[in-house]
Parts: sequence; structure tokens; C-alpha cells
Amino acid sequence: MGRKKRVVGKIIWGPRKGHTKDNGVDPGAGQASVYHALVVIFLEFFAWGLLTSPLIEVLNNTFANHTFLMNGLIQGVKGLLSFLSAPLVGALSDTFGRKPFLLITVSFTCAPIPLMKISPMWYFAMLSISGIFAVTFSVVFAYVADITTDEDRGQAYGLVSATFAASLVTSPALGAYLGKVYSDNFVIWLATAVAVLDVLFILVAVPESLPDKLRPANWGSQISWEKADPLGALKKIGHDKLILLLCVTVFLSYLPEAGEYSCFFVYLRLVMMFSAQEVASYIAMVGVLSVVAQTLILALLMKYVGHKGAIVFGLVFEIVQLACFGFGSQTWVIWMAGCIAAMSSVAYPAISAFTSSHASPDQQGVAQGIITGIRGLCNGLGPALFGFIFYLFHVDLNETTDPDNRVISHDNNTYHKIQSAIRSIVPGPPFAFGAILVIMALLVAVFMPENPHGSVQIGKSKVRRQNSLTLEAFHPDKGFREDQSPLISLSDADQNP
Repeated sequence: MGRKKRVVGKIIWGPRKGHTKDNGVDPGAGQASVYHALVVIFLEFFAWGLLTSPLIEVLNNTFANHTFLMNGLIQGVKGLLSFLSAPLVGALSDTFGRKPFLLITVSFTCAPIPLMKISPMWYFAMLSISGIFAVTFSVVFAYVADITTDEDRGQAYGLVSATFAASLVTSPALGAYLGKVYSDNFVIWLATAVAVLDVLFILVAVPESLPDKLRPANWGSQISWEKADPLGALKKIGHDKLILLLCVTVFLSYLPEAGEYSCFFVYLRLVMMFSAQEVASYIAMVGVLSVVAQTLILALLMKYVGHKGAIVFGLVFEIVQLACFGFGSQTWVIWMAGCIAAMSSVAYPAISAFTSSHASPDQQGVAQGIITGIRGLCNGLGPALFGFIFYLFHVDLNETTDPDNRVISHDNNTYHKIQSAIRSIVPGPPFAFGAILVIMALLVAVFMPENPHGSVQIGKSKVRRQNSLTLEAFHPDKGFREDQSPLISLSDADQNP
């Protein structure tokens, strides 16, 4: 137990200053550590968690007749912009450092908050546009990769994801309580203050983690258009089979997860008839268990079954929880599914750790940016997909729906009778469909190598990593050069099996 605490302490507080100096980071600016990343993530998502109840009210008041549709459209635009920009932001952070882009991403992500009550239409416009730089996770994961070893990185990513979950344990309930005691305006300004505190923390307390030797001498260094072309970068992903498999796995598994997040608590309230207190308790339970899963459980999985085993573990639990939500109609099944959902949360930090171990030290930002970009795309498509499936099955998630007649049918023809029969078997059709997508993700994950430096097996053939060239290496002063090592650096695994 004592050794375990020392390991966790080393991960959180980072290496000794002598080691940092050897890596080229000026220790005079402070010691870069995982602790800095945890604070940045916690404050950002705590601010947004406070706004859970006010946001629902603003959505209903602004788009009274098309709440779910407009929410999906706004999130879709934001997700598409994140998808396009995340690889570029990550690549730029590989060149100019993590701190400037932590500042930019947090600022853009939180910029819409004060507009929520001042001007709702401007709020939703800014929320959509903020997707251009709303990719804090990719920069944070690159920051953590700079200061951790391969052995510690999985657990460090688990701490980051657990901190994200912890920020959502109490903030929605706290925001709802303060809104009742004071007002929604008070909650919005409190969230704004928390966001400003996060920006100030980055400015004052967060040191740079990227070694000086990997950065150019000045910001005027030339960057080629190929480096800034997100579509060109994504087009070349297929040359690295492992990154391609990871991206497909993320897309198929996170698409239903994003859709689930967009509507699940409304689904609990209006379809499963949970009270407001039960929904708050449910959020807290899932949040606490997710913290445990992404720290203790993930650490054990990474130690005993490795990256691939941890990914498969998370996907299997995600399949089970989506099936429970899709086919379960009893309260105890939904509560059990929440516990299972917490265990499934280990999949994404495990995938990020796998990606980070596969990438070279000077390409961590772009590697994480690609994965975050796929997640951003899912954040846009997932809500729209779930909303469309709910629409097909005539499941009304409008807050004004009569609780005694939650699913409204406008006629009694054969079609609606069939729909009613299906709903009696599958109360949550989108969740059942999501389970099918995650099964496909699990099949894709089977083809991953056991470790990030191995070969990708496709049928009877093996794709050696040395043949998997993606984007050419980037030199700050000379742009891309084809004779350099690939973007996702392939280490000397073949020479040193």
C-alpha cells in the first residue's frame, strides 16, 4: 500500500526538477506535474456542471417547440468544428508548447458561459463556434504525456478522466440548489467566476511541459499548409494501421456514449419516471464509481492485462450497460446499469494511453488531437443520431410531455401499433442500437496488438509498424520532409523485440 501511494504521488507531482531540467524545461518556471492538468480539467468541467439546470431552462425558453432538435444541431456544429480543429491544435502544441494552447482552449470553451442569460441567441452562437478550440482534453493528455513514462501514463490518464468525473459528481446538484436558493443568474455568474479562475490558474501557476529542444526559437517559425490541413492529416491516418483501428474504435464506441449523455437524464426523468432527487443521486453514484474505476480499476487492468485488455474490458461493460438501458424497464435494472456504466469509463483513458505510447514524444499533441477530433465528431453526431431514433419510435422527450402519457401517438393505425409493441420490448431504442455499435467496436479492437509497439494482425497477415508511415515529420523551420520519421513514431520494436 505504501509503494502504491508513492507511485501515485510520483505521477501527480511529476519528476524531480533535475529530471525536468534534463528534458529541457526551465525549472525556474515551476515544476510541470499531473496536478496542474487535474486542476485545469476540474475547474473547467465544474463550471459547466453548475450550469446543468440553467442550460435546460434556457434551451426550453429559447427553442420551445424544437428543444431537442436545436440542441442536436448546436452540438453537431460544435462537434464538427472540434473534429476539424483538434489535430491542428494538437500539432501546434507540439511545436509551440502546451501552455499557450491550454489557455486558448479553456478560454474558448468557457467563453459562452456569461452570455447564457445576457443574450441566449449569442450564447448558442458562441457555443457552436467555440468548437474550433474546445479541445482541452487533447492538450491536457499531451501535457501529461510530456511528464510521465509509458508505465505511468495509463494511470495518469485515468486520474485525468477521474477528475473529469469527480467535477460532475456534485456540481449539477450544487447548481440546482443554488438556483433555487438564489437564482439562475447567480449560478451563471458563479460558473463564470470559476472559469476565470481556471484561466488565471493557467496564466500564473501552470508551467510549460514541452521540452525546449522540441520547440522553435520563436513564434515566427514557418508552418507549412500541409501541417495546418486537418482533412489532409486525417486522410493519412489510414497509413498507420494501429491509429486507424483506435480511431474506428473510438468512433463506434463514443458515438452512442455521446448520444447517451445528451439525453439520458431527461430519459430517466420523463420515460423511467425518476424524481429530480433520484436523478441527482444517480449522477452522484455514477460519478463516484467512475472515479474508482478510472483510478484503482484502470491501474490494475493496465498492470495485469495491458492496454488492449483494458480497452476490451471497458467496451464489454459498455455493451452490457447500453443493453440494460435499451431493454430494461425496471428501476433496479437502470441502477445496475449505472454501476456498469462507471466500469465502462476506463475505455477512453486506456485508448488515450495506448495512442500516447505509440506516438513519439514530439508528436503527442497531434496524436491526441486526432483521437479528440473523433470524439468531437461523435459529440456532434451522437445527439442527432439518438434524437432521430427517438423520433422514429415516437418517444417524446419534451419537458411538457404528460407523464401519464409519455409517448404520444396521433393515430391508431397498424404502424403505430407496431411501434408500441416494439417499445414494450425495447423502451430505449437508441441505447439498444448503441450496443450494436459498441459490439462492432469490440470486433475492431480484437485486431489491435497487445502492446503499442507490436504488429497489427489483419486476417493471416501482419502489418509491421515500420511500413506504417503517416504524416511526414515536421521541422519548425523547414516544414515537412519526407525523409524523416513518421508522425506516429515507430520505435525500434522490430530491432529490439
